[in-house]
Amino acid sequence: MTRAGRTRGARPLAEPSRARDAGDTPRWSHRRVVRTVAHVSDLHLGRDRRTDLAARELCAALVRAAVDAVLVTGDLTHRGRVAELRAFEEAFAPLLERGRVVVVPGNHDRAGEDVGATLMVGSRVGVTDLPGLHVVRVDSTAPHNRSLVAAHGLLDGRDLADVDAALREAPAGALSVVMLHHHVLPLPAEDLAERLSGWLGWPNAEELPRGRELLAVARGRCDLVLHGHRHVPSAASPFPRDARPLEIVNAGCSPDLGGALGFAHEHGRVLGSYWIAAGPSRARVARGRAAA
Repeated sequence: MTRAGRTRGARPLAEPSRARDAGDTPRWSHRRVVRTVAHVSDLHLGRDRRTDLAARELCAALVRAAVDAVLVTGDLTHRGRVAELRAFEEAFAPLLERGRVVVVPGNHDRAGEDVGATLMVGSRVGVTDLPGLHVVRVDSTAPHNRSLVAAHGLLDGRDLADVDAALREAPAGALSVVMLHHHVLPLPAEDLAERLSGWLGWPNAEELPRGRELLAVARGRCDLVLHGHRHVPSAASPFPRDARPLEIVNAGCSPDLGGALGFAHEHGRVLGSYWIAAGPSRARVARGRAAA
């Protein structure tokens, strides 16, 4: 992977810092430091006033929860407009100013004025390192996403090779995460439009064609694969007997769910997950085993 692929966050946004803020006190217990990361997705700023308000409430909840990092897996905006990206920056300013937000673009970010093209510059695969956390950022969008009716993603051989190289760079004792927008394994259709797309053989609602290859690259070297795109949250453990299990988590549409899933981790291992509620939560995370 070229060094251009090693980035420090979304270009127009505040860059994640390698060091903790001076006022950020880690949680110590018998010389243990337990860190936390929150998974947010499909914010769709600009969709309507309720969505924009929900995004602000979500940021406030994440600040109250004192999470160490927030990973946003695409669709920050609803129509890919600059004004919508600015709305995201304003809504998440308290976290952006602390350098705790890491993003990848989604298909909606590539529409309109194509702000998604500014979120990852120089490479489709980037690396962000935070204390105890090694994040491999993958841009799964493509030029066809300039049309909202062509929502499916793209992974090619070079992307997979770059992810492989990025995972090899993970520091010892760091939690390794791959984050991208599109789902890597098949998921049920969520509405009539997706069912119709499937009946017609269109790829709009399909998983990434090389998603299983991505999992093969990540297996044994990665702890979490985080994505969004589908608005119903889900989770799966495709290799439950592995010494280093891999968890695939779809955040769903965070504003509609009224919160985000948080993970506590230590020494490169997930200790557990918990819900960070921004208001009345309707979250129901569907779990299942996916055939790899």
